[in-house]
Amino acid sequence: MNLEIIDIVSSKVEIKEEYVKVVLSLFEEGCTIPFIARYRKEKTNNLDEDQIRNIQKVYETEDKLFNRKHEVIKSIEEKGKLTEELRSAILNATVIKEVETLYLPFKEKKKTRASVAIAKGLEPLADWLLKFVNYPVEKEASKYIVEDKVATIEEAIQGAKDIIAERMSDDVRVRECLTRNMTNYGKITTSLKKDAVDEKKTYELYYNHSEMIKFIPNHRVLAIDRGENLDILKVDITLDEERVLQTIYKIMRSFYFDNEASKIVKEALDDGFKRLLYPSIEREVRSALTTRAQEQAIDVFAVNLEQLLMMPPLKNRRILGVDPAFRTGCKLAVLSECGDFITKDVIYPNEKYKGEQHIDRRVNEAKEKIAKIVKEYNIDLIAIGNGTASRETEEFIANVIKEYKLNVDYVITSEAGASVYSASELAKKEYPDLAVEERSAISIGRRVLEPLAELIKIDPKSIGVGQYQHDVNQKKLDESLNYTVQKVVNNVGVNINSATVELLSYVSGLTKKTAENIVEYRKENGKISTREEVKKIKGIGPKSYEQAIGFLKILDSKNPLDKTFIHPDNYSKILTLLKDKGLDVNELGKDSFNEKVNLLTEEDFAKYDIGVYSYLDIKEELTRPLRDIRDDYPTPTLRRDVLHIEDLTIGMKLQGTVRSVVDFGAFVDIGLKNAGLIHKSKFTKSAINHPLEIVNVGDIVDVYVVEVNVETGRVGLSLFID
Repeated sequence: MNLEIIDIVSSKVEIKEEYVKVVLSLFEEGCTIPFIARYRKEKTNNLDEDQIRNIQKVYETEDKLFNRKHEVIKSIEEKGKLTEELRSAILNATVIKEVETLYLPFKEKKKTRASVAIAKGLEPLADWLLKFVNYPVEKEASKYIVEDKVATIEEAIQGAKDIIAERMSDDVRVRECLTRNMTNYGKITTSLKKDAVDEKKTYELYYNHSEMIKFIPNHRVLAIDRGENLDILKVDITLDEERVLQTIYKIMRSFYFDNEASKIVKEALDDGFKRLLYPSIEREVRSALTTRAQEQAIDVFAVNLEQLLMMPPLKNRRILGVDPAFRTGCKLAVLSECGDFITKDVIYPNEKYKGEQHIDRRVNEAKEKIAKIVKEYNIDLIAIGNGTASRETEEFIANVIKEYKLNVDYVITSEAGASVYSASELAKKEYPDLAVEERSAISIGRRVLEPLAELIKIDPKSIGVGQYQHDVNQKKLDESLNYTVQKVVNNVGVNINSATVELLSYVSGLTKKTAENIVEYRKENGKISTREEVKKIKGIGPKSYEQAIGFLKILDSKNPLDKTFIHPDNYSKILTLLKDKGLDVNELGKDSFNEKVNLLTEEDFAKYDIGVYSYLDIKEELTRPLRDIRDDYPTPTLRRDVLHIEDLTIGMKLQGTVRSVVDFGAFVDIGLKNAGLIHKSKFTKSAINHPLEIVNVGDIVDVYVVEVNVETGRVGLSLFID
């Protein structure tokens, strides 16, 4: 832990220095974010996971900055060019970019026109020119003609100009001037590249587009970047260059002289501006825009993912999973209340190819098969994937329910990533005898029954809740999504006797290897009966046990506390407290027990060295031991009938589920093939910064239809009506 930067971290995260130190110390001890957030609340003053992670991220950034400052100072000092003023400027820099800008004049460069000129001994001539002496330049330059180095006066002057151009380009004041002007007054201009192919006219909006840099929204930055990377768009930054150049003349002092030397220096400055400075700063400004936009996209992706993973399971239901298709037929998978695969089938209710005539015989056979399966297996819910032929299959299912008077609902669920899972090694291992589409039907059904356990098997980037996920920094995206998954898994908790390797590997303190060891132990020894038994599992030492065990629930344990989030470290305190209050832990969860526990006060717990934050958590666990925090989230919308776009009218009120949130709005499933869009301007009558201020993925919302385009299938929605 670098104590020199603790104060800076404290200021940036807006958390007291003492708690920042505590968090960093806990990290050094090998504690995880979920463990610290849940079981060290008294030490951290009840910091949540995001605050703790922010401390970690900011500390890592500041530590990297600290080390880079001292590397740069050492390097410049070794060159004998370090002044106290420069040292102070480097130490006072707040971001690495500032440090690198200050280091730029002293940095070893590849061969440049200036370095060639310096090697020829022309640096003194450049120094002389910058003194703006009223003396014939050619006469001074003639002194630098050296055999085999500088052949002519013109070569000498040009070499000096190259040196001045590079000095100007490296000058901190000049770079700051252009950066400031470009950021505040520059425009992003885009045009269609010559011979570019944009078949679907995806980037038509940017064929002739211009926008102030300081106002451009993040999603447009990413769209422009993608269009440029695909060789469709040409992108430039435009600026009043002459205005900026006049300022640069003043910075370099050439503005104040009117002689031959001044004229030559200005020519050098003009050349350096166009050839070196402008392209460099343009790259930096573009990079800053991209970084900002990518960070925002990653943050939105993470929020969407968290909300999706927190979708409440529709427990204790027999599910019929349906993977829709045309030619190959709709694959069916029957799942038990526990998600176990029972049987499979296939139906052909849709045309072989889109636009073909239905075959009545096949449709009737499909109807009878669905009705038979629903009745025979007591199906409670039909889950239909939202991919190819989803709309057609939904209509078919709705008609079957109506025609056969079936007491069953259906739900449309996202199948994003289902194909990825179905073709994975994991899926092959789980169901080696099933085809890819059949595995997909199982996955679709399980997403409704137990979303977290199923979605955890899929790469988060394939789940379909992010925008431009392939365009952002993949390392940062992976880190963010991995943290999000870990946060959700540990907040929900894991049944150690049913959890998969994939789910267990996200538990605090566990790795994929220890997760595999747990599953292997279950196979060899049967169900794990107590938390204490977990210590016997290979690879789980004292530290990993401490970090993991509170999140691993054992629902059939003889010790009732093993089914809660209460950490074994507190068991003796809790049992003593309950005994002293005349309470039997075996009555855990019963109404009479809960009534008595609810009467216990903070002071009652404090007598047993249990702090105020832990007291609240423990009291909650004692009264609601099997609570699933996901139950507080809105459940999926269940349907028995289908909606057509032709049924919509302007002003119609509908209920829908938010499927995705992006910078410019939110996509809402209202029962149509395509989700409707609530534009950013249609959330409230007053302006908002981001749609996430209003909605999250999974929210059930009442919306009004404000636009219908039958031809394109697009529907515009609003949260309010004028």
